Amino acid sequence: MSTEPVNEKLIAVQVNGESQEAVVESRRLLVHFIRDDCLLTGTHVGCDTGNCGACTVLVDGKAVKSCMMLAIQAEGTAIETVESLGGSDGELEALQQAFSDKHALQCGYCTPGMLMSAKHLLERNPNPTEAEVRKAIQGNICRCTGYVNIVDAILEAAEGSGS
Repeated sequence: MSTEPVNEKLIAVQVNGESQEAVVESRRLLVHFIRDDCLLTGTHVGCDTGNCGACTVLVDGKAVKSCMMLAIQAEGTAIETVESLGGSDGELEALQQAFSDKHALQCGYCTPGMLMSAKHLLERNPNPTEAEVRKAIQGNICRCTGYVNIVDAILEAAEGSGS
C-alpha cells in the first residue's frame, strides 16, 4: 500500500459556457470530472480505453474522447458536452431532431458521443458526403443500429442546416 500523497490541482474550465472550478487528482480523467464534478451525466463512460467514443466531447472545438484525457490537461479550455445541444426551451436542434426522425438510436448509449462527433464534423464541413460522415464517426462504436440510420441522420441534419 502506497503512502504517497495524491497530487491535486485546481483547474478552471468553461463547460457548456459556464465556469467550473474544482480541485482534482492529477490522474482524474476528464470524463469523470465532467460526470462527477460538473454533474453532466450525458457523457457516457463506455470502454475507458478510447475505443468506443461514447465519451466524446468537444474541447476547444476539437472532438476528444474524454476517457483519454486527464482533467488537468483541460485547464483553461472550453468544453462542450451533449448537454450543450438543443435550446434552453427544450427544443431539439437539427442534429438531435434528425437522429430522432431517422431512428438513429436504439439503446442510446453511443448517442451522446455520436452527436458530438457529428457536431464536430458539421461545424467544419456543413455539407459532407456519406464517406465523410462515415469517416467522422469511425471512432464511435454503435452495437445496435448498424450505422445506416446514424449516417442518414447526420446527412439530413446537414441538409437542414441550409447548406
